Amino acid sequence: MPTRTRFTTWRPLATAAIAVLMAAFLTPMAAHAAPRESQPVYSYDNAVREAVWVDTGLDGDGDGRHDRVAVDIVRPREPAQQGRKIPVIMDASPYYSCCGRGNESQLKTYDANGDVVQMPLFYDNYFVPRGYAFVGVDLAGTNRSDGCVDVGGRSDIQSAKAVVDWLNGRGKAYTTRTGTARAKASWTNGKTGMIGKSWDGTIANGVAATGVEGLKTIVPISAISSWYDYYFAKGAPLYDSGPDWLSDYVDSPDARAKCAAVQQKIVDGAPRTGDWTKFWTERDYVKDARKVKASVFLTHGLQDLNVRTKNFGQWWDALAKNGVERKIWLSQTGHVDPFDFRRDAWVDTLHRWFDHELLGYDNGIDREPTADVERHPDQWVTSSVWPPRSTATTTLRPDQGSQAGVGTLGLTKGDGTETFTDDPKLSETDWAAQIDTSTPGKAGFVTKPLSRDLRLSGSSKVTVTATPTTATAHLSAVLVDLGPDTIRDYAAGGEGISTLTDRSCWGASTTGDSSCFLNTAAKKTAVDYTVFSRGWADLGNHASDLKGAPLTPGKAYTITLDLAAGDHVVPAGHRLALIVAGTDRDLIDPPADKPTLTVDLSRTSARVPLVGGASAFKHATAGSSGAPAEATDLDGVRAPRTQRVPDGD
Repeated sequence: MPTRTRFTTWRPLATAAIAVLMAAFLTPMAAHAAPRESQPVYSYDNAVREAVWVDTGLDGDGDGRHDRVAVDIVRPREPAQQGRKIPVIMDASPYYSCCGRGNESQLKTYDANGDVVQMPLFYDNYFVPRGYAFVGVDLAGTNRSDGCVDVGGRSDIQSAKAVVDWLNGRGKAYTTRTGTARAKASWTNGKTGMIGKSWDGTIANGVAATGVEGLKTIVPISAISSWYDYYFAKGAPLYDSGPDWLSDYVDSPDARAKCAAVQQKIVDGAPRTGDWTKFWTERDYVKDARKVKASVFLTHGLQDLNVRTKNFGQWWDALAKNGVERKIWLSQTGHVDPFDFRRDAWVDTLHRWFDHELLGYDNGIDREPTADVERHPDQWVTSSVWPPRSTATTTLRPDQGSQAGVGTLGLTKGDGTETFTDDPKLSETDWAAQIDTSTPGKAGFVTKPLSRDLRLSGSSKVTVTATPTTATAHLSAVLVDLGPDTIRDYAAGGEGISTLTDRSCWGASTTGDSSCFLNTAAKKTAVDYTVFSRGWADLGNHASDLKGAPLTPGKAYTITLDLAAGDHVVPAGHRLALIVAGTDRDLIDPPADKPTLTVDLSRTSARVPLVGGASAFKHATAGSSGAPAEATDLDGVRAPRTQRVPDGD
């Protein structure tokens, strides 16, 4: 079936007409200009479908031999016959047999010879006819691979890195799982692009952070950059179970029988105290961002409450310091693939990105705006760089208002105190809904209605000085846009999308592998307020991000909460609010105690990334008094309730 993109109807006729004109009027050199777009000229039905097992060099399952990971390959037959070598698009995943990929939870299926019949998602259908190979890698311990899942650690990353090495002639592979017959990747030039959502995209981040040669680009979708930040926020637990639950969730039956020792290491290495251990250091890819040689095209939902947006924010900033070529899409969705919230534009952009990065086509994508941001459902804006060049960190300060817990937010230092009691039954939406009411469970601080739009773009920090009444206490801080809007319903089951009953097709199909997928539409909801950035911490981590300690009741402590990265415009007429409270129901777990906390307003502040800096805030809140706040470049960047699976499909 023909590919459904904006090119399919008029492009063949236009291409033929242009070819005639070029032949008639242009010089031979101009007539053979470099291509700008790969075309579907190869047979998908006749594509080579094969499996190899790549030697990882590890023995994670302790059976006395190196683990081999299963690599399923779909590639066009014609280039090898013509003596041409081709690039690779690769998705390394733990989900190919246990849980599925994409909105329809597709699994790999195989024929009687063990060769893949259905490869999940559209990548092979679309790109194989255009001269790419698609490679689906089963992470160690999953599906048909040896070894053990170690949740983002050495085994996970080596599962995929070893394949990149093999594709570049540096590794070993075999035609069977246990045999000795070698397999060579003589059909590829080794240029590899990795793509994937959630855990898959996380593996792409981790492999890029090794600096492996041959990995030219990665496309991480809703991906983790530090596994600690998936499970904890400065000591506060984000989930009520740890990575051992996750490894057991995706392990193959063979792995469950062999990997008890690895499972115990995961339990021991990731204590539920929230303390940083060597386990987390191994799974922190941000620290190795300086090694990244691949370009990065990342996309993330700004309301992703599974892989929370701190993960993309810190990765983006770290890559910037290393001068990595970058592109970014930020949607209003939760944990959703762009194929399901902006399908036409996504396929087109991804096609051009891979053509540029893996085929070397000069199609101009590297000269286009860096960022696409969804401002309203299906309404997108662009930024030449992200955050915008005029973004500066501005310090906003809470102050007392006319009633307890209902304060103001401005540029001058506040005075006095506010007190609240942690109520684990309340969430950020409860706090926001009662922002103008004195309630015991939160302290809220609000600007006057804005006279101009105010854009926050990047990562915020909130520093709180609080005195607890108990030996344990958790803190939450959220930024809220107070005003009516229609947004994607990220809190609903589809996290901002509805799945329809009709299908569209993206590439070629076979009997066993259709390129046709259920369409989707934005699922919208009308709201009176929007929480657009969040952060949490265990107050016991006040002295160290790495280790917590019991609190002394009655003693004041100061801690800084890292709020999630984002990009949001508070429109004129709306108000901007900062809320400080305790347990954010369903987003962090409560402490052992139920503390009352007294916040010292003179030592509490929010450092937020405002486009236009303090001047923009002052103009938007015209009529407020006080001197401008100090402003600095945003992170130095001026230009270029059960455990959820980090996928959510």
